Amino acid sequence: MTRQAAIPCILIRGGTSKGPYFVTTDLPADVETRDKVLLAAMGSPDARQIDGVGGADTLTSKVAMVQPSTREGVDVDYLFAQVSVTESFVDTAPSCGNILSGVGPFAIERGMVKITGEETAVTIFNINTNSRIEAIVKTDADGVVYDGDTEIAGVPGTAAPVRLNFMDIVGSKTGKLLPTGSLVEEIDGVEVTLIDVAVPMMIFRAADLGKTGHETPAELDADTDFFARMEAMRKIAGERMGLGDVTGKVIPKVAMLAAPRGEGHIAARYFVPQNTHAAFAVTGGLCVSTCAMLEGAISDGLAKRPEGDDRLVLIEHPSGLLDVALKTKGSGADLEVVSGGAIRTARKLMAGEIYVPAHLLG
Repeated sequence: MTRQAAIPCILIRGGTSKGPYFVTTDLPADVETRDKVLLAAMGSPDARQIDGVGGADTLTSKVAMVQPSTREGVDVDYLFAQVSVTESFVDTAPSCGNILSGVGPFAIERGMVKITGEETAVTIFNINTNSRIEAIVKTDADGVVYDGDTEIAGVPGTAAPVRLNFMDIVGSKTGKLLPTGSLVEEIDGVEVTLIDVAVPMMIFRAADLGKTGHETPAELDADTDFFARMEAMRKIAGERMGLGDVTGKVIPKVAMLAAPRGEGHIAARYFVPQNTHAAFAVTGGLCVSTCAMLEGAISDGLAKRPEGDDRLVLIEHPSGLLDVALKTKGSGADLEVVSGGAIRTARKLMAGEIYVPAHLLG
């Protein structure tokens, strides 16, 4: 008889993504064994993820692992994992700012952080990017408050806001704002900006690859030649940024820019990277908004740039607008990103145990 092993978790929608949140120590310490467990939990590899809790989409095949931190001034450590839908692959190289928005509520739910009043601040260390984030979570005497009137594009209805204040975000993987030292360079005849704020990215103008930059995700995903060329460029970008061979990896991420058509400051499409994000990643939003405000970068002539060093940058994406609060100093190649903030929402969907075949645990 095949036995099942139960692992406690809470299923949370974080921003425009969702997935199971685990206490790190409830999972195997051995990485290979842990990854097998996560694949089984999500039902991968399978396009429908029918034998797990994954939602058959990259945005719903994500995992958060959280534990109390021993770092000074930090409440919890957070490790994000992107679980491939169709391949036996778990990637912990990138982070996910949407899933991050559920970490504070999860930490409070699991008793890792005590409630301090109508708002509870949770300081999070993101292991993926070696960076700190402050999450401001709405709370009351009974726990986390999930109900509220905050709307975010890509999520129906409203919920309580979760404010994310990102620190130490420049050079998340490469140690530099501009890993190659250039504001603009050429890859395969296309001008790009290679930049690293919260996540390393290759950013280009939509028109340079024959796009308007306002296409739907379905329209872009249907263009296999476009993705093939973009992937070839991304691999070269990874090498130049010092990330090595990025074949099969999700960083650097990719975005293409266009002039806004509405109230936004820049229009963008974000790739993850084998398909088009239905909305926009928070980490990607931090990087794209920095690029949009960076004089001399690929965004010149496209972005509307608010004046001052403390700006709210609005990114137009397929589901609406992403608001990024960006604090900077200087300009051009000397631009210094002080901090970046974003408003997300999160909601607890289910709490209980997830079952995987016991033999996976060894």
